Amino acid sequence: MISRRFMIVATAVAALVPPLTARAADDGAVATVSAFYDTLMHAMKDGKQLGFAGRRDLLAPAVTRAFDLPLMTRITIGPQWASLTADEQQKLVRAFSDYSIATYANRFDDYAGEKFDVGPKATPSTSGDVIVHSKLVPGSGDSVELDYLMRQAGGVWKIVDVYLSGTISQLAAQRSEFTSVLRKGGAAALIQSLRDKVAQLAS
Repeated sequence: MISRRFMIVATAVAALVPPLTARAADDGAVATVSAFYDTLMHAMKDGKQLGFAGRRDLLAPAVTRAFDLPLMTRITIGPQWASLTADEQQKLVRAFSDYSIATYANRFDDYAGEKFDVGPKATPSTSGDVIVHSKLVPGSGDSVELDYLMRQAGGVWKIVDVYLSGTISQLAAQRSEFTSVLRKGGAAALIQSLRDKVAQLAS
């Protein structure tokens, strides 16, 4: 028979599991976003001195660590991903990664008193994912809400989507354009389109 004492102890242990799991998500997911912002702030403050190439080189490892770029590429392309060859998939991941890094290097090129505020707690989402809430606070004017959908990969929390103002999905906004190019010209056309975008951002 199961003793009353055992039941009391088991109940007490079970009651601790959700807070511990939530605490782990808070610590890991929030830390991922905070670390990315630290590097982004560095790129902004030294933006003019670094130039585009310097900001890109600084941000490349930070973006790769913080974002699950292969998964984001697959999600953005959607069902057509399964019909691509392994070589096409690999080249698309590389092109999408280069485009993502170049976008941050282009947009965050100087500093005017901005700061990033990261919420201390992650909000549970579906299928074990969490959302980390943050704000880009300008030196003057209204702040911009940036929320990050996070998923664990190999025990590490990584960003899989970004929501502007809490509702506008970055991947959803890109999906229509990407899938249209892919349907019309195949993987080679989409890869070239992404490379052209990188060149434009660098100019």
